[in-house]
Amino acid sequence: MAENESINLILPDGSVKKANKGATAHEVALSIGPGLARDAVVAKLDGSFIDLTAELDRGGHFSILTFDDPEGREVYRHSVAHVLAQAVKRLYSDVQLGIGPAIDDGFYYDFDMPHALSEGDLQDIEQEMEKIVAQDLPFEQEELSRQEAIDMFEEMDEPYKVELISEMQQEAVSIYRLGEFVDLCSGPHLPSTGRIEAFKLLNVAGAYWLGDENRPQLQRIYGTAFDSASDLAEHIDKLQEAERRDHRRLGKKMDLFSLHPQAGPGLIYWHPQGYRVREVIEGFWRDTHRERGYEIVSTPHIAREDLWETSGHLETFSEDMFDPMDVDGIKYLLKPMNCPFHIMIYQSEMRSYRELPLRWAEMGTVYRYERSGVLHGLLRVRGFTQDDAHIFCRPGQVEEEIIGVVRLAQYMLSTFGYDDYSVKLSVRNPENPEEYIGDEETWDQAEGALARALDRIGLDYTEEVGEAKFYGPAIDIEMQDALGRGWQGPTIQLDFNLPQRFDMTYIGSDGDEHRPVMIHRTVLGSMERFFGGLIEHYAGAFPPWLASIQVQIIPVSEDHLDYAAEIQSDLSAHGVRAEVDDRNEKVGYKIRSAEVQKIPYMLVVGDREIAQQTVSLRTRNEGDLGPREYSEFRENLLHDIQNRYMEPSMTD
Repeated sequence: MAENESINLILPDGSVKKANKGATAHEVALSIGPGLARDAVVAKLDGSFIDLTAELDRGGHFSILTFDDPEGREVYRHSVAHVLAQAVKRLYSDVQLGIGPAIDDGFYYDFDMPHALSEGDLQDIEQEMEKIVAQDLPFEQEELSRQEAIDMFEEMDEPYKVELISEMQQEAVSIYRLGEFVDLCSGPHLPSTGRIEAFKLLNVAGAYWLGDENRPQLQRIYGTAFDSASDLAEHIDKLQEAERRDHRRLGKKMDLFSLHPQAGPGLIYWHPQGYRVREVIEGFWRDTHRERGYEIVSTPHIAREDLWETSGHLETFSEDMFDPMDVDGIKYLLKPMNCPFHIMIYQSEMRSYRELPLRWAEMGTVYRYERSGVLHGLLRVRGFTQDDAHIFCRPGQVEEEIIGVVRLAQYMLSTFGYDDYSVKLSVRNPENPEEYIGDEETWDQAEGALARALDRIGLDYTEEVGEAKFYGPAIDIEMQDALGRGWQGPTIQLDFNLPQRFDMTYIGSDGDEHRPVMIHRTVLGSMERFFGGLIEHYAGAFPPWLASIQVQIIPVSEDHLDYAAEIQSDLSAHGVRAEVDDRNEKVGYKIRSAEVQKIPYMLVVGDREIAQQTVSLRTRNEGDLGPREYSEFRENLLHDIQNRYMEPSMTD
């Protein structure tokens, strides 16, 4: 190599930075600016990530990534995962390593070891990790041949690493050394452990090797890491708040739902209090859809196997479906989706262009096989009810129908208190036309209709090239909850596939048969997931219009039960969900009980209230508001419920 031979590095702003061939990525970062070098985590050259310690042997598009960049955070946290594994190996004997990737907001590492890790062990492991950070050990990459790597990890008694290497196709295998610690890893990593600023181990869980429940169960340690102690503290506060809002904890505390593994995991049992909320949601959903031209349908839970073969689900979705059952020698399957059933209704008679669009909605219960390791309360289940709908329309009607669906979704989201959301438009990759069904003209028309609909409504969106399904483009809306977390929200998909597979037609104005466009759409998703999200969004304190019990009437003693019952009867006659706490307990105990249940309004009644035909009003967020005339309270209450106010408020 010629002395001082230079290379040209094209920076993200388009400028060209000259550097000596053989300079490290960190040296280049330092020449750009000391602040950038201080914050640098990893470099990228022509789209490939490289360690900051890597020597540059050529020019190209070059960038330095920090913790502020998603890829930088991933490298940072993956580096901390290596430190975790090293600490565990130092502290415990007979440890065999699984994998330790970075994940959203953190990282984990899987271990096979005889010692059963407890939450108390995490502090010891953290202290050992701090020692490793203080040692400022360099992350050193090395390449071995495939056989050399297998021999090394066999000698180290690391069977899981040997299995991973055995399944690799490439001959060269990358490892990283960290002091005495060695791990299989393609990198990149931080230059050294001294660059790690703040981390926290969060919890221990069980996890099957490679997610396969037929393989050994390992112990998984979850953690998180940030480049500043203050950011870590803020994140921990959010995690604690998220735990306080956890729908599983609140669901049990508020007696909303339960799960019973002995009867089958991933199946939800709705308790009376929870089902009341579900009824309110479904009633609002039905009324809103009917107001907007939808008709409600209901379809079976099972169908013959050949229906799913025609729809393509057996080909593309079989791993998520339950095994067939035999009925009179014919195989039937639990439905994983409602769409083929709505097509059956469409094909029950010949359709005319004058009938279109047809909008059919269903609260349809479907069943999908989820591995036991991913089941999670209401959020990942095996049986759920989906607010499903399908629109069958002419191609020229697509744009207006999409506008209608998006506006419906906006209305539903805002009514339930989700005011922040992001929109994604998933379109095909024009460079790979063979991956999509339908001709180019149809795709152009469909994608244009979706984009124009969003533009006409005035919604900002990001276009995701290559994210369309093979059967059509889509609009996906992600809603943000009170903690800023994203939740899967409304989705709108155009489908050219099923109308073709089922040979769906309508008679056009020209008397010929034409193919309809099918729009799949959901505005809430599954009732189970949506309800779980609502619990966490409101921390169980549902808006008054949604609350299972809207008013709790608390008599001071048995002498006041009749007056309490009169109020309860009158409120019920006006459609209010009111109950009397007639237990032989002190008033303070009853109030605390109602607060635990997060009931919006509490009415305490005693001698004075009976004499004056008043109530002593409390709300869950404002406490004691003093006496109110009952008729005035009822009028204000009905107004608040009718207008679906988010919080109970009766302040003068």
